[in-house]
Amino acid sequence: MDAMPHTSAMWAAADASVRASAKHPFLLAMLDGTLPPAKFEYYIRQDSKYLLDFGLALRRLAALAGDEEEALALNNFADGADIAERSLHASFFTAWGLSEDSLAKDEQAPTTLAYTSFLLRCVADGYREGLAALLPCFWVYHDVGVKMLELRATTYRDATRAPQLDAWIDMYGGDAFADAVKRYRGLVEKAAAGADDATRARMTYNFHRACDLEWMFWKAALDETRWPTYASAVPMVSMDSMDA
Repeated sequence: MDAMPHTSAMWAAADASVRASAKHPFLLAMLDGTLPPAKFEYYIRQDSKYLLDFGLALRRLAALAGDEEEALALNNFADGADIAERSLHASFFTAWGLSEDSLAKDEQAPTTLAYTSFLLRCVADGYREGLAALLPCFWVYHDVGVKMLELRATTYRDATRAPQLDAWIDMYGGDAFADAVKRYRGLVEKAAAGADDATRARMTYNFHRACDLEWMFWKAALDETRWPTYASAVPMVSMDSMDA
């Protein structure tokens, strides 16, 4: 018998999205060593911006929690995003010679802003809705991390990769992250178990859309999506000059 039936149902509802992420060209290029360094740098710089709002969303959920233990757990998850994941990013930035000043000039790219705005809106909608929306950032990452560990040891065992790529795979496919996923999933399961059908439907929707946004985040990195720039405005031609 499934010990976590509600979150399992959410995962099943997002099956196509989850499977698409597992074979995303961005991640496969990480494995075979063909991912251009600029694209991985784009991804890490945007993920660093994403994690700031992800941590904010977790802390806002902690403030909404009606249980002290859940509030403490959510604040600990926020600290984990700050310490573990952002520390990994910082080690990459140091290796790449990127200064804090240059990183401070970064802004959230379109997909990053879409994702973080969605998460913060879900948290504003309600505690249960927000919990479900944040789960894919844990669960999908661990799912692809585990699959990438397996592929690295088999299909891509002879590939040459930058050390940063292996460090990323090791973190998200590792036991420590697996434990975090299990604990956070437990919070979502508890919330879903105590919810009515309408709330569970909203939780499932939020989970599914966040899974889609995970796929879109890697696609944005592959494309190095940026905000549009426009040529200088051309002066408007007056009607009088046209008549002349």
